[in-house]
This record gives sequence, structure tokens and C-alpha cells, in this order.
Amino acid sequence: MSTPNRKFYITTAIDYVNASPHIGTAYEKIAADFIARSRRLMGYDTRFLMGNDEHSVNVARAAAAEGLEPLAYCDQMEARFREVWEHLEVSFDDFVRTTEPRHRKAVSAIFAAIHEAGDIYKGKYEGYYCDSCEAFKQEKDLVEGLCPLHRSEPRWLEEENYFFALSRFQERLREHITRHPEFVQPEIRRNEVLNVIDGGLDDISVSRSGAEWGIPLPIDEGHVVYVWFDALINYISALEYPADPGGLVSRYWPCDLHVIGKDITRFHCIIWPAMLLSAGIPLPRSVWAHGFVSVAGERLSKTLGNIISPKDATARFGVDGFRYLFLREVPFDRDGDFSWDNYTERFNADLANDLGNLLSRTLAMVKRYREMRVPELSRGDERDRGLLETLDVAMSDYLSHLEKFSLHAALASVWSVIQAANRYIEENKPWELAKRQDVERIDTVLRNLLEVLRCVSVMIYPAMPGKAVEMRRQLGLPDDFSALRYEDELRIEARAWARVQPGSGLFPRLEAATENGR
Repeated sequence: MSTPNRKFYITTAIDYVNASPHIGTAYEKIAADFIARSRRLMGYDTRFLMGNDEHSVNVARAAAAEGLEPLAYCDQMEARFREVWEHLEVSFDDFVRTTEPRHRKAVSAIFAAIHEAGDIYKGKYEGYYCDSCEAFKQEKDLVEGLCPLHRSEPRWLEEENYFFALSRFQERLREHITRHPEFVQPEIRRNEVLNVIDGGLDDISVSRSGAEWGIPLPIDEGHVVYVWFDALINYISALEYPADPGGLVSRYWPCDLHVIGKDITRFHCIIWPAMLLSAGIPLPRSVWAHGFVSVAGERLSKTLGNIISPKDATARFGVDGFRYLFLREVPFDRDGDFSWDNYTERFNADLANDLGNLLSRTLAMVKRYREMRVPELSRGDERDRGLLETLDVAMSDYLSHLEKFSLHAALASVWSVIQAANRYIEENKPWELAKRQDVERIDTVLRNLLEVLRCVSVMIYPAMPGKAVEMRRQLGLPDDFSALRYEDELRIEARAWARVQPGSGLFPRLEAATENGR
């Protein structure tokens, strides 16, 4: 598992700043953070990028509504977004804004390279345009004449623009995706992308004329770069592209994983790789398109009034509880639904009853029967074999699921051994062993439980970093995860371990949720 010379570059979609983050936005960032933290524990040289998309027409409108210049508005929104991500303990290494000089420089350089390759030409655009998506729509993509995402009627647009010859890359894209199925994941999204390609690719407009908020075209300052063409380049502009050899680009590009929503696969799996092919830049290794988070079966929408902010959710579940619940309840390859009731039930069952109870009961017994001293490890006999075998399997399955980005399944593996440890307590009844003064047996049972908790504390860290640190402090273990590695920690061994330090409960039980979760 050791990977001292391997790098892992992971990105999320950059966010429009015309509205504050909600729980659906947060899900993507938390999932990417889980992956980034786990890759660091694997020993990868990991770089995790997030950012804001600021050249949107909708952003300019939102700024005007508040009486602000677009850049001043974007400055305010950057602070708001960063506050949310830091509150959720998202461990990004860099945060890019599309108004930054480094980004403008990269956009101009890549546009120029594509133009020099002969894949940019001037023409007239006529077609439907969805202002909410800030995307051009083909008539075949509309549902009853409406944008399928926003249920709004797109407007007919006619203007002179510069076009990118996307149609020239149809066969090269199909060949690449077929030869490298990991390029688009999960499989259902790959099939969707291939169907779009097989249906024929049209050239796309990559500029807007007469707009002031945007990056001017290097070949015509009367046009600005179309927002999606501009935004996609953030993944490499954040690495200071074009850079001298030996810089961030040579260290981290190509990107290992773009994490995006399933509604923007066309941009990331067709347009973005075609742009890179034209510019002579290596393609990303993989794009993962996750599903949507809904509330009571409805997609999050201002119109429906069902937007929930991350801070509303953490006020009830805590930061780590919120992170765990979304990672466990929303499979990374499918849609998931949020419910105050269901999430409260899961919180009480998994976190309060299973994990929290296991830790508090075990430490209480170590304090009572061993004055907080950790017994030496003994694998015991057939009464203990089942628990230790379950721990071995859980650790193996956990790592296997991480490699496949099956995040909810990785956590399910952890819970299999947590639940087995709780059963082990009931089966072995340390309190009865104490009455019989069976010192050797008590030592074996308590140390096996502590060994499970030690390994669990490492496996839950990517999902619940705060509680993992707290858990290790109570266990009397080193809690600097930057110095820990899976290959060292996820194995059963008789390591030196002095005393535990019991503290307060990790997850106090929650009362039933009210309608708004309070």
C-alpha cells in the first residue's frame, strides 16, 4: 500500500456564487474530502482543489441586485463559501477563483493554443439558451419545451460568436472512453456519455459578444470567453499553467479525479477532454459524476422552498455527524434523499448506540477493572477468533471499497466490526469475569475491544476527522493523523500502549426531529 512517490490530484466542481452553499453542494465537497483524506493516509502526495466560478451572468445579476460591482460581490461570497467549507472541516489544499490572474493567464493560453491548432472559428449562433444553466440547449434536450433541470423556458438566442470544433473530436473521445472505462464513472454515466457521443457532436459556441463580465478573448476583445469554457480550465489554472518545468503542473497533472454532479457530465467528459486534446494537454485520469441529494423526493430548489443550509444540519447532527450521515445515506454512485427523521434514526443507531456506546463501555471497563492501564494483546481462543477475523475482513474490505470510491460501502465495512464488538461484549460479559476474578480473560477481552477501537479510529477519520481525533485521545493514542498511515495502523499487533483517558460521550443521543430538524 505504501506509495511514497505517487501523487493524487483531486478536484471538485467550482461553484457559482450567486447563492450560498446548501446540503447538496456540501455533499460533493464532503465526499471529495473523504477521498482526499484517505489518500493521504495511503501515503499519496495529495492535492485537493476547490473553488468558485465567478464569471457567470447570474453572478453579475446577483451583484447588481445587491448594488455591488461583480468583483466586490464575489469577494464577499468567497468569504461566505470558505466559512462553510472550513466549518465542515473540508481539507482543501487550494481554492481557485476564476477572477484570479493565474486563472485568466491559463484561459488565455489554452484558448490561444486551441485557436492555433485550427479548432476555433467565427460563426453565428442561433439556438436555445438556458440562463439558469448558462448553457446552450438543443431542442432534443428540452422536456416539453423546458430546461429539464430548471423547468424554465429557454430563450432563443442569435449572436455572432467564436466556435470550438467539437465535432472533430467525436471519434477520439469515443475511442478514449472505450479504451479507458475508468475515465467516466460510475458505469451508468459512462453509458450516458457514450450515447451522447454516438448521437453526434455539434460544434459549440465558446464566446459571448458584448458582455463585460468575463475574460476577453485573446484574439478579439469584443468577446469574452463563454463561462463554461472559462470555468473548466480552473483545474489546471490552479496549478499555475502554463508553468516552467518542475512546477505544480509537472508535479500533479494530469488530474487523477474530477468529482462533479451528474448534471454536468457533458461539459467534463466531452467538452473538457476535447479542449485538452486540441491544446495538446494530457487528459484527466477519471471523472466521477455523483448523484443528487433530494429532500422528501424533491430536488433542492429555491422555488420549492426546501433548501437546507449545512449549518442548519450541523446544528442538529454536529459537523462529524452530518458528514457521516450524508456519506452513509447517499451512495456515491446514486441519488440520495435527506430526511430529518431518517437521519436522526441513523445518527442514534450508528453513532450514539453502536460507536459511541462501544467506546464509552469499553473505556469504563478498562477504568474500572484495570485502572485505565491497557492490557497486553492476546488473541485468546475460539471465543475471540470471530471478532478478530471480522476486524481483519473489515479492514481489507474498507481499503478495497476506497480504491473503488465506494464510500458508503467502506463505512458499512467499519460498522460491521463495531457491531461485532458490541456483540462480543454481551457474549463475554466482562462484569461476570470480574466477579470470578478471571484476570487473564478480562485482559484478553478488553485488549481485543481496544484493538478494534484503535483500528476503527483510523478508518473513520476521513469521514469524521474531529471525532476520530477525540476518540484517539480517549484511547490514549497519538492523534496527529498527518503522521499516520493505513499500512502501519490497519493491522492487529501488540504495540506498546500505556493508558486510556476516558472522556465525555462521542455522540449524545438525539431526540426525535421536528419538521425543520430542531
